[in-house]
Amino acid sequence: MLRLLGLCLLLVSTHVSAQATPQTIQLQSRVAPAHATLRRRALNPTTVPLDDFFLGTDLQWFGNITVGTPPQVVSVVFDTGSSTLEFASTLCGAACSSQVQFDSTKSSSFVDGGATSSITFSTGVGVDPVVGANYRLTLRSGTDTVSVGGLTAPATKLFLITNQTPKFDIDPFSGIQGMSARAQGFFASLVNQGLPSLFSLFLTPEAVGNAELTIGGIDSTKFTGPLTFASLPSPNSSATWTLNSPQLFVNGKSTSILKATRNIIFDSGTSNILFPTATANAIYALISPDIVPHASEAGTYGIACDQISSLPAVIDIQFTAQNGSPFNLTIPSSELSVGPFADNPAICQTLINAFDGLSLVGGSLLKHYYSVWDVGAQRMGFAAV
Repeated sequence: MLRLLGLCLLLVSTHVSAQATPQTIQLQSRVAPAHATLRRRALNPTTVPLDDFFLGTDLQWFGNITVGTPPQVVSVVFDTGSSTLEFASTLCGAACSSQVQFDSTKSSSFVDGGATSSITFSTGVGVDPVVGANYRLTLRSGTDTVSVGGLTAPATKLFLITNQTPKFDIDPFSGIQGMSARAQGFFASLVNQGLPSLFSLFLTPEAVGNAELTIGGIDSTKFTGPLTFASLPSPNSSATWTLNSPQLFVNGKSTSILKATRNIIFDSGTSNILFPTATANAIYALISPDIVPHASEAGTYGIACDQISSLPAVIDIQFTAQNGSPFNLTIPSSELSVGPFADNPAICQTLINAFDGLSLVGGSLLKHYYSVWDVGAQRMGFAAV
């Protein structure tokens, strides 16, 4: 989930030789090679199993942490589109009745910060666009002991949710743990204790299962071939996980609009894709003229559900590796539909929403790759799964 905090997009131009051939990271499975194990540090890497929130399409992946003394289990989305930890509390009452609520009065290590605030997200839990402030949390600050995968971070800054808008009612998890490109909160504490400053995500479709977050390391059994790394823009003042893309392809074709350089945010807390209206229109024009805006939900597009299976809709997003070579990350045709619209079940919503001023990819891309989020080296890595 991408938080609205005056996001600054850094436009970085990258020159790619016209003769360079993009290396497409293939999506098919192969036997994973044996890789050397990570060197022992003060803290060893740990893995957190993730559940998939599925409503016809994969929406969010979430796992358990513990908070307090004695520890209380709190389920959170590990969200690369935000930076702080916030979760439902008993201060929220009926507004958070769908979630397990943390009781700060039962934790001897909880310290009330006394400050209240609110945050609004620009992408939400599902696949529908955010309208106004319909994804908004009211918070109270505090600190407490937080443990993730058996690693403990004392006196971690956090926020108790004291109220939330109804859009959060469907969440099967209690909160959000931000995993931005700058180490903060529990992750900063663990890095200070000697944990390597990176984490990896294995986000899988519901049918595959066994999704996981590895904190402080890389699980080489989960991917095939080498990892391809690309550097974040420098300086990365916004702490967003952003890579520069020189062009996009749809079914192997491009246009003048799709060849424009753009920065693309990688957000594990967002289900589908956001592009400016002109870019979304250009992509859909190469898939089918029958994909059109859906009037009842601004920013969405749709097409008759019975046409979906026959449409080729392979989207390749090009990036530049650290060695200077171009490579493509691919969203396959199977991601085109995110399910029928509630007001017209014969029309299926397509995966790209129009959002002017923002380019962002989420789970529809990430679940096809093993991804490494290297905070210390300010880079991202991808490998086929």
